[in-house]
Amino acid sequence: MRSGPLDAETILTATEDVLRRHGPAKATVLDVARALGVSHASVYRHFPSKAALREAVTRRWLGRARDPLAAIAADPRQAPPERLHTWFTTLFTVKRTLVTEDPELFATYRVLTAEHSSAAADHVTDLIGQLRVIIADGVASGDFASPDPTATARTVFDATMAYHHPAHAPEWQARGSEAALRSICALLIDGLRPR
Repeated sequence: MRSGPLDAETILTATEDVLRRHGPAKATVLDVARALGVSHASVYRHFPSKAALREAVTRRWLGRARDPLAAIAADPRQAPPERLHTWFTTLFTVKRTLVTEDPELFATYRVLTAEHSSAAADHVTDLIGQLRVIIADGVASGDFASPDPTATARTVFDATMAYHHPAHAPEWQARGSEAALRSICALLIDGLRPR
């Protein structure tokens, strides 16, 4: 049996390992408990159900993309046009790294994200909020023109879907994908400039 306290992060890490080995269809709370050397009741003390555990691990995984982007969005040292470009290239790089470094786990999370659509929706809302900050800062600095930074953020996010939505993951390794994203960013940034 496990010695020392069991915390949520330890359980989530073990859950990722179990998901990697068994996939989302076969991974159980009992498998997680076995991997930790504890009873399944110990896991349930932290997560009241299998669904709650799977949602928590999904949110944690989505956070891996969110956290570096939040820092970029809030960084006043970069002018908004450069910040917008950096934000999108970082999002693309993070997502592409997740799929190339561990394709099985990426596939698992595509299933889990579909199961826990509220986690995915919250993630998208957060990302659009970050873009809104950059665009609003650009409006304030005179770099961008937008009567509604939130609507503009959504439009810009949707326009770049091929570079961050998991359905497009197979395309991310294509030759020229980074250059294409740079061109799209340049076009979007130019379109945001005041006329």
